[in-house]
Amino acid sequence: MQTRFFRLQDLLNNNERLFWFLHTVGWLAYALANILGALALERPVSYNLVILTSTISGFILSLALRYWNRFLWTKTPVWQVVGAIGMSFLLALPWTWLRNEFLWYTYKIWYEPQSLGDYISGVTGSSYVLLCWSGLYFGIKYYQVLQLQIRRSLASAAAAHEAQLKMLRYQLNPHFLFNTLNSISTLILEKQVEAANQSVTRLSEFLRYTLDNDPMKKVTLAEEIHALDLYLSIEKVRFNDRLRLDYEVARETENALVPSLILQPLIENAIKYAIAPRVGGGSIGVRTRLEGQTVVIIVEDDGPGIDMDKIKTDGERDGVGLTNTRERLNQIYGTDHYFEFRNRESGGLEISISIPLETDLAAG
Repeated sequence: MQTRFFRLQDLLNNNERLFWFLHTVGWLAYALANILGALALERPVSYNLVILTSTISGFILSLALRYWNRFLWTKTPVWQVVGAIGMSFLLALPWTWLRNEFLWYTYKIWYEPQSLGDYISGVTGSSYVLLCWSGLYFGIKYYQVLQLQIRRSLASAAAAHEAQLKMLRYQLNPHFLFNTLNSISTLILEKQVEAANQSVTRLSEFLRYTLDNDPMKKVTLAEEIHALDLYLSIEKVRFNDRLRLDYEVARETENALVPSLILQPLIENAIKYAIAPRVGGGSIGVRTRLEGQTVVIIVEDDGPGIDMDKIKTDGERDGVGLTNTRERLNQIYGTDHYFEFRNRESGGLEISISIPLETDLAAG
């Protein structure tokens, strides 16, 4: 069973543990490489004492590099390079001398050096090993800084993404609230207390739904239709029979996940342009169907439609409703969705949305 100590994520999250792990593994690899080299050259067993001494002394002396490199970390890259090279050479002197001592008195059997140079013979190779140690130290440090910057950048982008979604989500048309309150006030003046009470209750439920649901999360299409019912039941108080509704929700789409309140701005848009200005009112339809792994949602009305030429020039009827929905879909699905509106041949506007199928498993 894998222990917590050896889990990679724990090592990466704990600098102290990561250092000792890499420091130990690195010097064990150094010892192994020397042992394999000694076997290839058919060195006697006594040579292993030289390798052991070299490894242990290198392990201890290189710890000084850690504290020196911590100091260099606060300096410029040029000073880091110069300081690492200088310290690697200085530490290589005692390391090389100690290794040579064991080489003379164990492997060469009390061999006497002939010159001062013999004492530090191989110091260049030793300094190269220590310089590689410093290179790995700074490489890991720079990698950690880079990863931290990436995480911060991603967190910042996610926060901005969430804030933008919430801003789009909470752009409820204030006219809806004003009109609803005016309708409730009229009912009270006309002493239709029960109707006024129902309107207040529905308004409360709808506002609670809009505020309680996280715009970063999705709801089932069935829940979205329920929210529409709350909204439209409030509008029915104002329009009565002038507002006619038609739902055709395919059963296989009911558990599909959609962004919460993604349809409300579209319905509000239809009421503003297709219902409110007309004496006889009009109808609004919501139809859904499943096409493979895609959920198709269509919102349509029988109003006057839109002038596509004016849409291109001044954005008429492309206000909060359509813009809000388009931006939210772009934020959530990127290019993996379809959003289009067009005039119906029989009159009115048809808005089509296609999004990837995601199912609420808990809902069955």
